[in-house]
Amino acid sequence: MLENKDKAVAYSMPGGETSGMARHRPIDMAHLARQTMGDRALEQEVLGMFVNQSRLVQDQIAHAGPEECQRLAHGLRGAAAGVGAFAIADCASEIEADPRDAQAKRKLAKLIEEARDFVAAICR
Repeated sequence: MLENKDKAVAYSMPGGETSGMARHRPIDMAHLARQTMGDRALEQEVLGMFVNQSRLVQDQIAHAGPEECQRLAHGLRGAAAGVGAFAIADCASEIEADPRDAQAKRKLAKLIEEARDFVAAICR
């Protein structure tokens, strides 16, 4: 969870990124800012929708057969890359390549929770 100091850093520049900090965050805020043209309200809206979608897809992946799992992972990969959640996109790509990979599915759950916590902290 981000403290107030970290929250200030998250929004210290349009899109919320400062040099060197992006690799430690679940969402690349500089990428998201480019996608939303720096509109912070739109960033928050997009992130909220992404978190909701990713949690839903995660639950669906857990119960899907291999073909459905690949389809769901493919969609999640694209959505995650669009908002700058590159670790989630990479993990979804792993699941797409091997839909029976239980370790990748556990990793996905962890990454989605980290993204959810990050979004909750910056959207307060």
